[in-house]
Amino acid sequence: MESVKERMDWCALFVEHRAQLQRAAYKVLGNIEWAQDVVQDTYLKLSEAAHVFEAAQPLAYLFQMVRNLAIDAHRRAALEARVFVGEEDGEQVPAAGGTPESVTVTRQDLRIVADALGTLPDRTRQAFELHRFNGLTQREIADRLGVSITLVNFMIRDALTHCAGALRRAER
Repeated sequence: MESVKERMDWCALFVEHRAQLQRAAYKVLGNIEWAQDVVQDTYLKLSEAAHVFEAAQPLAYLFQMVRNLAIDAHRRAALEARVFVGEEDGEQVPAAGGTPESVTVTRQDLRIVADALGTLPDRTRQAFELHRFNGLTQREIADRLGVSITLVNFMIRDALTHCAGALRRAER
């Protein structure tokens, strides 16, 4: 019965300091929506594992969890920005598509990414494709695949890292 009380204490602490936790995430990310996502991810991790651990300073531990997840989200966003171009970035591009050399390089990169995706475990590839190509949220993907949101987050991150690594290896 103690684990339920401990979990409730953690959750109460989280709810009480939610606004401050969100501000801490915002300082790292500079984006309110991403900060909200990080705080939500923190709560999910906390609710899944609160009964497993104790902390001498629970509030400091919560802030460190938020900070770590915010840094991870920032790194993931930076990686995505390097690997994938956003739709709005292509709005001002002339329809011609560039030089034959740039078209060839782009097609080769797409082939490399497609091949890299093909080597991933099915569930990881599926999570990545549902997120990047179909625009599903991590929660929707988790529901569809029957896994936790945290696992979906890791699968998407692993797929991005795998694709970026394949592109780096191809540049050598």
